Amino acid sequence: MALASTTFDYDHGRQVSAYVPAAPPELVVFCGDGQLIASWGEGLAAAGAPPTLIVGAHRSSDPDEMVRLHEYSPGFEPERFAAHEGWFLEAIMPWARAEFGALPALRTVFAGVSAGAELALAMGLRHPELFGTIFAASPGAGYRPPAELPAPLPRTWLTAGTEEPFFLGNATRWHAALSAASADVVLRELPGEHGGPFWQAEFVRMLGWALAD
Repeated sequence: MALASTTFDYDHGRQVSAYVPAAPPELVVFCGDGQLIASWGEGLAAAGAPPTLIVGAHRSSDPDEMVRLHEYSPGFEPERFAAHEGWFLEAIMPWARAEFGALPALRTVFAGVSAGAELALAMGLRHPELFGTIFAASPGAGYRPPAELPAPLPRTWLTAGTEEPFFLGNATRWHAALSAASADVVLRELPGEHGGPFWQAEFVRMLGWALAD
C-alpha cells in the first residue's frame, strides 16, 4: 500500500495524490479534495473494503473558498469549471491509466464531499460513459439536478447528516430527481454534522455497494 503525490502544470502547479492498494484494484475512485480523500485509503483494508485505487486532485491553494466552489460546480463560472473538468479528463485520467492501468466505467467512481460532492455529481452526470458510480456526501446547492438527465444514469450513493439540514436537503433533492428518472440511487441520513466522521465510514460502505450486482 502506498500514498504518493505528483504535480501537474495545471493552475501553476497542482498536486494529485494517489493511494495504491497492495492488491490489484477492483475499483478506481477519482475525486477532488485529494489531500483529504486519498488519505482515507490507508484504512480501507482494515475496514474490509475491496482493493481500491484513489486518484484525488488537490483543491486550489487560493484561500478564497469561492475559487474551489466555482471549480467544482458548473453553475457559477462555466469557464473555470470547464478548465478543471478538462484537467481531469485530458490529463489526470490518462495519467492514471498509464501509471496504474484502466478499469471499466462500471468499476470507476467519482466521489466527493461537500462542494466536492457537487463536482462528483456534475462529472458523473456529464460523463456517464466514464463513471459508473457517484458517491456524494453532504452536497452543496451550487449544482442542482438539471432539467434533463442523461441516460443511462450512474449509480449514485448520497448521504448527509442529521445536524446539517442544508446539506441533507440538497441530498434529498438529488435523491428525488434521480429516483424520478429511475436511477439506481441510495440516500442515507445519518447522525452527524458537516465534516463528521460518517463521511469516511460511508465511503467504505459505498465501495462495497459499487461492486454489488
